[in-house]
Amino acid sequence: MRRFVLGGPELAGFAIDAPAASVRLLLPRRDGTLEMPEWTGNQFELADGSRAPIRTFTPLSFDPDTFNLAIEIVRHGSGAASDWAESASVGDEVAISGPGRGYELDTKAAGYLLAGDETALPAISQLLEALPAAMPVRVIIEIVDGSARLDLPAHERADVSWHRLPEGAERGAAMVDAIVSLDSVPPAVWVAGEAAAIQKIRTHLFDERGLARSAATVRGYWKHGRSAT
Repeated sequence: MRRFVLGGPELAGFAIDAPAASVRLLLPRRDGTLEMPEWTGNQFELADGSRAPIRTFTPLSFDPDTFNLAIEIVRHGSGAASDWAESASVGDEVAISGPGRGYELDTKAAGYLLAGDETALPAISQLLEALPAAMPVRVIIEIVDGSARLDLPAHERADVSWHRLPEGAERGAAMVDAIVSLDSVPPAVWVAGEAAAIQKIRTHLFDERGLARSAATVRGYWKHGRSAT
């Protein structure tokens, strides 16, 4: 995982009005040039007809005074974002659009479950910070590497557990096991991570636990084995 801070006066007026909002990051081509794409009605394309290297992230934080936007990129093998994260250095240019719509918290819920893998850490941080201090919150986070164990915002009623993925296990397996093993699931749920694991969690929550679909947001952030260029 690498943290990047994007900045510049072009971010004047940028604001994150709700937690877990997203931004789209336009990455430079492999030769380092940044080309603005055209919308074809189906996808954003570069001049040579190739798909623009655009990836979606949840910002970790934004400082409106310094115009600094922090994002974290988890490196999942080779791909446009992972390759750029390996080689990027101070002064490199990218472009962003957004933010997209954030998540509307149910601040009157009797409790929350927040769960995810490393890719969900920025969103979980924002959600935890936004939840009322008196609300019980169960936080489950799966990590592959110990370096991903970052400090979360303080919350007096949060029960946080970190689950290290066993070597050779499928991505999301530790998070799935932790959720399935819960004695009970809080009435409000937000979960995000690898798509196949998220589908298992969705089935467990809705079909096996009988949780109302309106009470949960369960999002696939990425898909293991799929590496777009």
